[in-house]
Amino acid sequence: MLRFASLASGSQGNCLVAQSLDLVGTTTVLVDCGLGLRDTERRLARIGLQPADVDAVLVTHEHGDHAGCVFDFAAAHDVAVFLTHGTLRALKAEGKVHDGIRTRPVRGEQAFAVGSMQVTPFTVPHDAAEPVQYRLSDGSACLGVLTDLGISTRHVENMLSGLSALVLECNYDRDMLWAGGYPKWLKERIGGPFGHLDNREAARLLASLERSKLKHVIGAHLSQQNNKPELARDALAAAVNCSPDWIGLATQDDGFDWREA
Repeated sequence: MLRFASLASGSQGNCLVAQSLDLVGTTTVLVDCGLGLRDTERRLARIGLQPADVDAVLVTHEHGDHAGCVFDFAAAHDVAVFLTHGTLRALKAEGKVHDGIRTRPVRGEQAFAVGSMQVTPFTVPHDAAEPVQYRLSDGSACLGVLTDLGISTRHVENMLSGLSALVLECNYDRDMLWAGGYPKWLKERIGGPFGHLDNREAARLLASLERSKLKHVIGAHLSQQNNKPELARDALAAAVNCSPDWIGLATQDDGFDWREA
């Protein structure tokens, strides 16, 4: 069985939990850890986990809302960290890497295993050193995580086809972004090809996927200033011709509770 939950999703911190359970045992990974250490621990307890349950942290890229607590958590609880060479170099340059942490190199498109979980990183266009996102599987069900990219690509869409569950960025509504109070340079960064996905582009990506096994779609990384939950839900629902109530949302305060992929 493969199940997943979110501790938080948004510009103030992101952390997703995925867990495979079989007759041999349980494997638990975090995808990113952008919350404070104590907040991460508290939110893990909220979904019934302890830090000792976590086998690894998979890092997508070095931005603080995704990687700000990775090495603090790893140091406190002796957890291995998987990340690309570019992400590791960027975090070292920022002074965020602690000595003695078990780091494992990740390369886009090179699959590896963490316990009973199969992990496939894939490259994405985003304004970071060497960003990846992840496809996770227990050998049967498959979860895709896609939370930071400026535009979709054919490669991204191939990696996300045939999933059981998808956590998909819906960062902003384009009209709200351009009518809002952000400076022009920041609007251009967010809305550019190495920024973030808006509701419309997320829906277009979703509509392009092979979805015959898809049981869950979760909108994630919603901007609190430049989006509204109902706009993200409506866009994704229209893409798959379903009721908006079927679309889940990952929030900054609560993430979302366990779902089985």
